[in-house]
Amino acid sequence: MIQENFVKNIRAIKSIQLQTDFAVIGGGLSGVCAAISAARSGLKVVLVQDRPVLGGNASSEVRLWSLGATSHMGNNNRWSREGGLINEILLDNLKRNKEGNPLILDTVLLEKVYEEKNITLLLNTAVYEVSKKNDAEIKGIVGFCSQNSTTYSIEAPLFCDASGDGIVGFMAGASFRMGAENGSEFDEGFAPNIEDYGNLLGHSLYFYTKEMKQPISYIPPSFAIKNAEELPRIKNYQLGDHGCRLWWVEYGGRLDTIHESENIKFELWKVVYGIWDYIKNSGKYPEAANLTLEWVGTIPGKRESRRFEGDFMLSQKDIVQQRDYYDAVAHGGWAMDLHPADGIYSKHSSCTQWHSKGVYQIPYRCFYSKDIKNLFLAGRIISASHVAFGSTRVMLTCALGAQAVGEAAALCFKNNWKPSDVSENENIKLLQLELNRKGQSIPRISIADKSDLTKIATLKVSSTLQFNGFNLSENWQILTFSTSQLLPLEAKTNYEFNFEVEALEDTSLEIQLRIALEKRSFTPEKILNTHEYQLKKGIHKITFKSDIALDEKQYAFVCLMKNEQIKVRISDERCSAIMTVQNRINKAVSNYGKQEPPKHVAIDSFEFWTPERRPNGKNLAFSVSPFLSIFEKENIVNPEIRPNPKGETNVWIASKEDENPNIQFSWNQVISFNTIKLFFDCDYDHALESTLMGHSEETIPFVVSNYSIEDDKGKLLKKVENNYQAINEIKFEKEIESKSLTFKFSRNQQNIPVSVFKISLF
Repeated sequence: MIQENFVKNIRAIKSIQLQTDFAVIGGGLSGVCAAISAARSGLKVVLVQDRPVLGGNASSEVRLWSLGATSHMGNNNRWSREGGLINEILLDNLKRNKEGNPLILDTVLLEKVYEEKNITLLLNTAVYEVSKKNDAEIKGIVGFCSQNSTTYSIEAPLFCDASGDGIVGFMAGASFRMGAENGSEFDEGFAPNIEDYGNLLGHSLYFYTKEMKQPISYIPPSFAIKNAEELPRIKNYQLGDHGCRLWWVEYGGRLDTIHESENIKFELWKVVYGIWDYIKNSGKYPEAANLTLEWVGTIPGKRESRRFEGDFMLSQKDIVQQRDYYDAVAHGGWAMDLHPADGIYSKHSSCTQWHSKGVYQIPYRCFYSKDIKNLFLAGRIISASHVAFGSTRVMLTCALGAQAVGEAAALCFKNNWKPSDVSENENIKLLQLELNRKGQSIPRISIADKSDLTKIATLKVSSTLQFNGFNLSENWQILTFSTSQLLPLEAKTNYEFNFEVEALEDTSLEIQLRIALEKRSFTPEKILNTHEYQLKKGIHKITFKSDIALDEKQYAFVCLMKNEQIKVRISDERCSAIMTVQNRINKAVSNYGKQEPPKHVAIDSFEFWTPERRPNGKNLAFSVSPFLSIFEKENIVNPEIRPNPKGETNVWIASKEDENPNIQFSWNQVISFNTIKLFFDCDYDHALESTLMGHSEETIPFVVSNYSIEDDKGKLLKKVENNYQAINEIKFEKEIESKSLTFKFSRNQQNIPVSVFKISLF
């Protein structure tokens, strides 16, 4: 029993002081990735989250699918899915939760943080105070947990604001912006007309519906809007839509999206319940009779508030021109995606999206405050113009950058650096190397790892695939869309391709060989060869010869152009780094087959050639001569772990006949090591939306699931079964000494040969 007598003074609530190496404020995907990355690199981390769950907009509280450069597989960004830690999380979620249940994602994220012994997690804790060492450095923060009535005072040498609204940066006095710049400031043609289009992107609130066995009546609350049928965007609704397919239920861009957020939420509640009243009671949706509301969001998904100024500010031209920077640490690839401020009430289209031809780099200088010397920035608040923010704001892009922040914090702590010190030329290379070691895959940044012992080994493999095409299956595909086989071709070589097609009537078939104008993207703009074949009704074997060879090695597109009177034979075989794409439409990301922006916005016009999701998206059945030597063993020891537009597959693939392939490293003398890292193909082209959509697989079929490692005496060092992760890190308690290492792989897919991107040894 606890009993206290009356006291005249105010009682103090419980207070806990915490001293840590790195304090991360905000527990969305960005904060989670920054915290885990730093913790795995040895820092003691306090992660402060003002909600009861982790994940932010991806969590069960908001239920937005997480997306990034793959853009629902609706753009030309091949093999662009974010790597490293966030990819590990996505693959875990796929394994456990291919149906896309947001509650399961909550547990995946919580488990990841819970398993890191270096992280102290404070949920339901809102930061409300900042103290400073001096004008330019934060000393500590104070937060209050409403659930245990405890105040936490946290001091650290380094802080990361991943809070979405930038609460720590704001209170600390850091320079920030809120709203759209004038187009002249960064020469941005896409900068909006503020008076007409508005300054800020609004909030969205989702609802879920459920089918019952009997009719369900609905009486709306008194605050529900009564004129839902007059909403300009009501035409977007399709019966059965729920969750983040209702992203267009948006409001608040004309208001203060920080201090008026509760007002915005209530307006969205009025709209949601009014929409549901219209659906249930207008008589225009009789099929909705048995539907009921299962869930309505209680906090909205917020898109935009403050953006803080770093030593560099990303802008439109960086994205459109895919500019390179010495300090690149992450990439983006979502469209520049702006929404009218009036949201659900706007006469404008629900959003305006303009894509770049390929992925763009994000410099490290965007990830720390230019004013507050020990403050990192992560998530949507990084240093970017309003237009560039339209692309960088999406969650997987945010999380990828946050991984760089976590690794940078570890370097700062180890070397007694401030965040800006890492941007110096030699220091940034240390960060880039560490990120690429962990699978970040920074575009066009490839750094040799001199400490990797595989670099001084003699390498042998049991076989290598000399690619000469894909075998026929019993299946055919109608050329409803122009369809291309994407292949890495050598320079100065004339190739011959053979296909089997069936003409459903007398017709013609056009085949083109295309390449990108610049080797920064997979956008097939330049036609090198074209040939038209006159076909009689029936089955034909077609030979297409490339009369013009490539000047340089790069990926090329062998395009069978659209003709719905022709079927082409397809294959059941797949292999890493080779795929088909089609000139098709994906309205979800404003892909209508071709992007044709107005000239004044200064954005490129180009066609979209995009893949289908598995189990579709099969390769064409074809042969190629001469065969392609593109999967050689040397790829195992190069720094990259995904294909790039330059035609480098960067992957070793065993021959199709090799059921139990192996790789052997040997040295002239005994070497010592305690860490082995293997990098497998997790198909970085495939979008792994975390919520709602669902996926046909729980594992990526290219990933090697079973393998073993033996030393020079044939002793088993490690046996791995049922692997589904892209990166396997094996650490031994004691150093291993050996003159050789043999990796033995089991083939787990009959139509997919074993592939390995990279093996490292430390």
